[in-house]
Amino acid sequence: MADAVTRNKSSVAGPLTGTKLILAAILIGMGNFLVVLDTTIANVSIPHIAGSLGVSVTQATWVITSYAVAEAITVPLSGWLARRFGGQRVFISAYLAFAVLSLLCGLSGTLGMLIAGRVLLGLAGGMIIPLSQTLLLRIFPPEKAAVATIIWAMTTTVAPIAGPILGGTLSDNVGWEWIFFINVPIAAAGGLGLLYLFRGQIETVIKGHIDMVGLALLVIWVGALQIMLDEGRNHDWFAATEIQILAVIAAIGFAAFLIWELTEKHPIINLRIFRHRGFVASAMTYPVAFGAFFATVVLIPLWLQQNMGYTATWAGYAIAFIGIFAVLTSPIIGKAAEKIDPRLIVSIGLMGLGLISVYRMGFTPDMTFLQMAWPMLMTGPFLMMFFIPMTGICMASVDREEQADAAGISNFMRTLGGAFAASLVQTGWTSAARQNQTELVGAMTQGQATIDGMMADGMSHERATAMLSGMVEGQSVMLATLNMFAAIAMCFALGAVLIWFAPKPKGPIDMSGGH
Repeated sequence: MADAVTRNKSSVAGPLTGTKLILAAILIGMGNFLVVLDTTIANVSIPHIAGSLGVSVTQATWVITSYAVAEAITVPLSGWLARRFGGQRVFISAYLAFAVLSLLCGLSGTLGMLIAGRVLLGLAGGMIIPLSQTLLLRIFPPEKAAVATIIWAMTTTVAPIAGPILGGTLSDNVGWEWIFFINVPIAAAGGLGLLYLFRGQIETVIKGHIDMVGLALLVIWVGALQIMLDEGRNHDWFAATEIQILAVIAAIGFAAFLIWELTEKHPIINLRIFRHRGFVASAMTYPVAFGAFFATVVLIPLWLQQNMGYTATWAGYAIAFIGIFAVLTSPIIGKAAEKIDPRLIVSIGLMGLGLISVYRMGFTPDMTFLQMAWPMLMTGPFLMMFFIPMTGICMASVDREEQADAAGISNFMRTLGGAFAASLVQTGWTSAARQNQTELVGAMTQGQATIDGMMADGMSHERATAMLSGMVEGQSVMLATLNMFAAIAMCFALGAVLIWFAPKPKGPIDMSGGH
């Protein structure tokens, strides 16, 4: 049956302008900020949650996994949902649901109830991330599309950095429940505010066939892959039967999904947008470069806490320096992206991030907080040089009616890149530390003489042995950290090359859509 196209015209209103436009942009950006914030805010709160609910820390990590899996499933669905029900309707509904579900998560008295709440929270949040990008571009006039891109880029990059700081502060001083309660008034006000501002706005809605098979296959392969990535490092990866099974399910599910969606007349995800070379280049660059960035913000706090003696809060403060110059330089970079080849800006930004990673390869155990913080400060501008033009290239490479699909798929690729990076950097870091420790012990010919010298100075044999072992372990972790910085630098360099596969824009890039 042919699709029927209808329009919501109850009381037609003109485009938003002035104060209403600014307020709508703030509320949309805040929705994206809250959802991305929730991907990291619970990470440092797991011990508090486990102790409060009477479960092990390993069991409590499902609070993180459940949200990530649910979000990964609905992010690529946003294009279909926007066409089927209207982008504004879906966004506002998800926004208000985020408030209600955050309240339920905070009120949870059992782990099962909390995980169920996090699953639903992730399903709602997965719609908000890409649709926030689409709606921002939609409400701003074409000549101000760069402003929309800047707002979305800033909220997407600053939120995961703020998450651990806010989560640790609330959990330590108020209670873990408040990492969810804090969402409630903001999300409720945001959803209701947009409901008022968008009243009477026209939306095209396409009512037709629902691809249930495609939806089921998407849930299966994305769910299996995300659980495999989150739990793999806790089960020694493919040495565990459950991880092997998840990998097989993900591979077969993805192959079946790809075949079905490319042959289905009304696919639930429009994979045909990969016919645009600019979008393909963006989709390749996004996970590589964002994965490298996310690996950095995962690795550095771990190293600072385990090797440098930092508390979780101070490790968070060190990371937070990224946001300062990121916010200050965003308007300048947004303007530059309208006049300069955006591929060049992206490439320079990624090369800058790569050089910062190369600089970090010279880190030593006696570094001060300021020596640690200033490279973070310089990361901000280069990060915006990646994010802002990258978003523009991605959205301008597709037709206007494909923007919601492009936002959903590109954000899915970004999310997947972050998930792979988080798992791989932690696994690689631990493995490299063990290997380095073995090599250091093998190369240490004067070990017994060192212990004897310590004992001659009045130290007991046990204490001397423990001190030497601690020194070797500390050096092995330090070397492993430097190894990871080298791998991250190479990923940034790869991303700087991949973006050049996008065609050269003909004149200033039109970030409002269309090409």
